[in-house]
Amino acid sequence: MFAENVSGEGSLRQDFEALSVSKRLVRSVSQKLRKKNHRGEGEEEDKVRGISLKCLTLYGRGGGCKVGADTGEEFGDPSSRRRSSASEEGKVYKTICGTEENNFDCFSYGVKEKFWKKNNRKDLELEESVRNSRMHIFLPDDILEMCLVRLPLTSLMNARLVCKKWRYLTTTPRFLQMRREGSYQNPWLFLFGAVKDGYCSGEIHALDVSQDQWHKIGADILKGRFMFSVASIEDDVYIVGGCSSLTNFGRVDRSSFKTHKGVLVFSPLTKSWRKAPSMRYARSMPILGISEVSSEFLVIQSHQNRHDRRFPRSRVGGVSDVYEDPHRLSLRRQYRNAFDENEHSLFPNRKSYKFIRQRSEQSNTKGCKRFVLIAVGGLGSWDEPLDSGEIYDSVSNKWTEIQKLPIDFGVVCAGVVCNGMFYVCSENDKLAGYDIDRGFWIGIQTSTFPPRVHEYYPKLVSCNGRLLMLSVSWCEGDGQIGRRNKAVRKLWELDQMYLTWTEVSVHPDAPMDWNPAFVADRNLVFGVEMFKIFGQVLDFFTVCDVSDMGMKWNHISRNHMAHDLDASSCMTKTMAVLHL
Repeated sequence: MFAENVSGEGSLRQDFEALSVSKRLVRSVSQKLRKKNHRGEGEEEDKVRGISLKCLTLYGRGGGCKVGADTGEEFGDPSSRRRSSASEEGKVYKTICGTEENNFDCFSYGVKEKFWKKNNRKDLELEESVRNSRMHIFLPDDILEMCLVRLPLTSLMNARLVCKKWRYLTTTPRFLQMRREGSYQNPWLFLFGAVKDGYCSGEIHALDVSQDQWHKIGADILKGRFMFSVASIEDDVYIVGGCSSLTNFGRVDRSSFKTHKGVLVFSPLTKSWRKAPSMRYARSMPILGISEVSSEFLVIQSHQNRHDRRFPRSRVGGVSDVYEDPHRLSLRRQYRNAFDENEHSLFPNRKSYKFIRQRSEQSNTKGCKRFVLIAVGGLGSWDEPLDSGEIYDSVSNKWTEIQKLPIDFGVVCAGVVCNGMFYVCSENDKLAGYDIDRGFWIGIQTSTFPPRVHEYYPKLVSCNGRLLMLSVSWCEGDGQIGRRNKAVRKLWELDQMYLTWTEVSVHPDAPMDWNPAFVADRNLVFGVEMFKIFGQVLDFFTVCDVSDMGMKWNHISRNHMAHDLDASSCMTKTMAVLHL
C-alpha cells in the first residue's frame, strides 16, 4: 500500500514537472513574440516621431535600455531564464533612461555624434552651416569696413576673395574715399612698357616700396602698344597715346605703325580698366601734366594762327618785383594788369578764342575732385614732332585744344605741373610755363641753365611745390680743371622767385640709361634706370626724400625684375607712382 502511494506520488510529481516545463516554454515563446512585436512597433513609432537619436531602444528582460543590462539570454546563459516570472507577462517595456519626453541621453561621449553623422549627415551639415553663418551675422558693416580699410593693398586684394560681400564693401566709393583720406597708404611704383621676346607683353610690374615686393599685373588691353605716356592722379593711372605695329602686331616695329589718340584709365585698387575720351590728335610719347583745379575753372580753346605764335609774356631771371612778398601779390597784380591791358594784342581776333565754362549737375560733381590733364608735343602719325597741345577736363569729359608753343621753342622733352603752372623744357634748353587758369604760355628766362650733356635730355619733377630738374653733366675731378673724367646726374632746384637754378643733390649711380624715368609724389622722387650690359638687362630703382636736409638717394629694390626683359624695354618704359 505504501509502495503504491509512493509510486503514485512520483508519477504525479513528474506530471507537474512536465507541466511546469511546458508552461515555462510557452511563457518564454510568448514573451519572445511579444518582444518582437513591441520592438517593431517601437521602431515604427521612432521613425514617425524621429526620437531614435536619444536611445537605441534596446530593451532588457526587466524593461529599459540594455546599456549595462544583463545580456545573458542572448549569449546562451540558461540562468537568465530563472529571472522570468508570470508577473512579466503583462508588463509594458519602458526605457531605463526615462520617458521619451525627458530627452535624457543614454549614450557615452562621442557615440551620439557618430550615430548622427552616420544616419543624419545632411542634417548635421545644415546645422554646422547655420552655426558658422551666425558667426558672421553679428559683425556690423561699419566695423568690418574699419578693419578692411587698414589692410595693406596686397592683403586687401586677398580679402576680396573671401566672399562677395567683402568684395562689394571694398570697392564702394565710400570705402575708397575712406582709404584715400586715411593714413594707411604706401607708395607703389607701376612700370609700363615692358617688352619680352620682341613683343609688347602688356604686363605691368608693380613694386610695393614698403615691402620691397614685385607683382605682375596682366593687362591684355595694352598688348602690342608701345611708346605711350602715363600720368597718375589719386587712385588712377592714365595711359595716353602710343603706337602699334601694322605688319607685325605686338612687336616693337616702327617701320609700319599706327599712332593712337586713345586714352585708357587703370585703377589698381579695383583692377579695372575704362576708356576715356580720345585726344584730338594722335600722339606717341606726349609730355603730360596733371593737376587739380577749382570748380570755377575756365577752359580756353585756341584756334591760333601760325604767325601769332609767340610768348605773350616772359619772365626774366635776375630781377624780381616780389622781393619779400611771400604771397606774391605784386606778381599776381602784374599778371592781371598785363592781361587786361594787352587783351587785344594777346587775342587779335576774338573769334579765334573760345571761352568755355564747364557746367555740370551738382550731383555729378559732389564729392569728386576736378582735375585737368594736359598733353603737349610728342610725335604725330607721320613720326613728326608736334608743337600743339590739348587739355582734358574731368567734368566735361572731353579734350580741348590749347595755345601752341612758339616755333623757335624747339621739341618738348620734359614737363611737369607745379603751383598751377605747367612747366615744359625743350631740347634747346628753353623753359616755358603754361598758366592753367589763364590759358596761355609764358616764356621763362632763367639766369643760367644747368649744364648738361646734350645726349641726355633733362627731366622735370615737382615735389611739395618745388620745381626740380635732373640733368647729366661732366664732373671735373682729380684737381685738373677741364678734364672730363666722368659723367654724373645732378638734381637742380629752380627758385621760382629769382628764377635761378641751384644744385641740391647728386645721384649716386652712373648715368648708364639714356632714357631714365623720374616721377615724384608728395616729398619723394623715384627714379628707374635700365640698361643692357654683358647680355643682360639690369634695373636700378632709387628714391630721394626732398624734405631731408641731405637729400640723399637710396636704392629701394635689389630684386632685379628686368632680367627676362628685352633691351628695347629701356626705351619704351614709363613709370607712375601712387599711394595705395
